[in-house]
Amino acid sequence: MTIPFHRLLTVETRKLFDTRSSVILTAVLLCLTVAAIAGRGLYAGPDLQRLVWTAGLGYALLLPVLGILTVTNEWSHRTALTTFALEPRRWRVMAAKAVPPVLAAVVASLFALLVALPATALVSAVQDVPAHWNATLATMTGWTATNALFVMMGVALGTLLLNAPAAIVVYLASTGVWNAVAMLGSTGQTLAEWLDLNRTTAPLATGDWADVAPARLAASVALWIVIPLLLGTARVSRKEVK
Repeated sequence: MTIPFHRLLTVETRKLFDTRSSVILTAVLLCLTVAAIAGRGLYAGPDLQRLVWTAGLGYALLLPVLGILTVTNEWSHRTALTTFALEPRRWRVMAAKAVPPVLAAVVASLFALLVALPATALVSAVQDVPAHWNATLATMTGWTATNALFVMMGVALGTLLLNAPAAIVVYLASTGVWNAVAMLGSTGQTLAEWLDLNRTTAPLATGDWADVAPARLAASVALWIVIPLLLGTARVSRKEVK
């Protein structure tokens, strides 16, 4: 009997939050978001867009880690044997694992907006200055899409390496590596402009859709998401489970 995909999604969503590491990470992320928005509001004033982007500092660091843990927990907790015995078509399991972290990124983006809205109004009232309600739909959509892309990068690295510490190190080191590559001359600068996901998603994150270079964005997404995800899924499909 074939397990419906929606049931796999339900199971993988529950797995995303039923481990101690995921619960702690989620709690830290929520508290950090509230604290960062409140602190930035008192310091920078009632600017809605700026307060929302402040949450992105924690999101860029922790949301991809949540994506990594989603696919690596099976192997660290030795539950892969049970999972793949119930659903032998491993690609379906991996597809189901990729959806909850992306949905978590969307919910986190909405949460940042919901926290920033009253924070902007409160700071405006306390400081007796006009509030700037400048977070447009285009800006929020682009920022949310960027969060989702970096979460998928974490999922892809986790799928490829199947080791949480290694995937986290690669993710955190990627920015520094590309900054170093960009300093190697015109060739390095060109490579970074095409293959560094931070650079190619920068206009998208700020809502400057006209400045997004589709070809460069596609190249970086292929390098950091599509290729690792395909190779990782192929690896998982052939990996011996003990």
